[in-house]
Amino acid sequence: MSKPSKKKVALVIPAYNEGAVIKNVIRGLRKAFSASAYDCEIIVVDDGSRDDTARQAKAAGAKVISHILNTGSGGATATGLSYASQNDFDIATTSDADGQHAPEDVLKGVNVLAKGNIDLLIGSRLIDKAGMSKVKVLGNRGLSFITYLLFGINVTDSQSGLRVFSKRALSELKWKTSGYEFCSEMLWRAKQIGLTIHEYPIKAIYTDYSKAKGQNNWNAFHIVSILMKRRITELFSE
Repeated sequence: MSKPSKKKVALVIPAYNEGAVIKNVIRGLRKAFSASAYDCEIIVVDDGSRDDTARQAKAAGAKVISHILNTGSGGATATGLSYASQNDFDIATTSDADGQHAPEDVLKGVNVLAKGNIDLLIGSRLIDKAGMSKVKVLGNRGLSFITYLLFGINVTDSQSGLRVFSKRALSELKWKTSGYEFCSEMLWRAKQIGLTIHEYPIKAIYTDYSKAKGQNNWNAFHIVSILMKRRITELFSE
């Protein structure tokens, strides 16, 4: 009897001006998945970077898809997941390019989704808050509460960039926003089409580099305003 084929996993990394760290992020993922039971490809979506992100990613052995202009986190994520769908991957992940996510947590998420009846798996930093500042916890909880009020989706970490997608999610899940507000909108769209959503605990890794580049809580007001406009617009168009 022939051995069953390995599941194909796309490890998608949306990146904007991450040339200083992208090599290490790719190497970490490659090491974590090297002994796994998956056939993996690392895909970096260079979202119009002004530095050498694309060159560094290629040097580390990643597949690089380059945007001429910066489209935002939601746009870069959509490009990476579209590539995974078009190339018949069984599972895809997204994780941040600044090293905020532990490669072992990405692998753990793939293992959880591969074994369960799950379409969209969110890596939550708030199930175990170790490593997160009180300000970050407050901001993330606030946006998760807004996500619940607007869309009726109850998750602890609606803004997490570490997500794992089933084949069905890759094929059917779409969203309309291109900035960080896509994190909440994605959950809304997943609920609309009946995808199964779960969370699992991950570590929060904040370095001086990632904290300098990260989102601040004032951006949450911008995210909320866009989500509210989108929700109201669609309510009156139904």
